Amino acid sequence: MSDFGFSKKLRLLGAADYQPVFKNARYKVSCQHILVLAVDSDVPFPRLGLVIAKKNVAKAVMRNRVKRIIRESFRHNQGLLPALDIVILARSGLGSLENELVHKKIERLWQELIQKADRCTPVRRQSQEIK
Repeated sequence: MSDFGFSKKLRLLGAADYQPVFKNARYKVSCQHILVLAVDSDVPFPRLGLVIAKKNVAKAVMRNRVKRIIRESFRHNQGLLPALDIVILARSGLGSLENELVHKKIERLWQELIQKADRCTPVRRQSQEIK
């Protein structure tokens, strides 16, 4: 069970962690309310960063709820995700969606991200599965 936590090593913590993702995003998947950017990571596991701006999700309660749903989804899917640094950006209207709909949207985006990463780096992905 502890393998599916959300420890500090699984987070993008500072500007130095976020900057390469914004500058060199190799993978982009999105829907109307969420944008996911990712780059190949130097570490052998996925890391997550969230950008939930007050401009797009006005109330703090809604921002916190959205972040909680996304973190929980990442926690459950981290074993399937390739070694990427991932940044999720909220677009306007995300805070007004029901929890279940936010969860479904992010789950679909994880699957799209996995497919894109597998298409672009199949050798790297297979070597991770063998370990």
